[in-house]
Amino acid sequence: MTKIEPLGTRVLIRPLEQEAKTSSGLLLPETAKEKPQMGEVVAVGDDESIKLKVGDKVLFAKYSGTEFKLEGTEYLLMECSDVLARLKA
Repeated sequence: MTKIEPLGTRVLIRPLEQEAKTSSGLLLPETAKEKPQMGEVVAVGDDESIKLKVGDKVLFAKYSGTEFKLEGTEYLLMECSDVLARLKA
């Protein structure tokens, strides 16, 4: 459980890092990696209109949300409307 509780229509997302290798097996340096666009919902705000729940895997716009680090873990805090899609298994 996280120590952060989003308010209103905000959601807290833990970005999922992409592979450090290309499909041909080349290792990518940190500077060559793109910003993550997938993540896992860690917490949701108290607005009843939010259709996401904790544990959902989602896609979001590349430069959306506010990035911050808490206890060594990176998070994004963003409006629910900035989430583009939910990934289904």
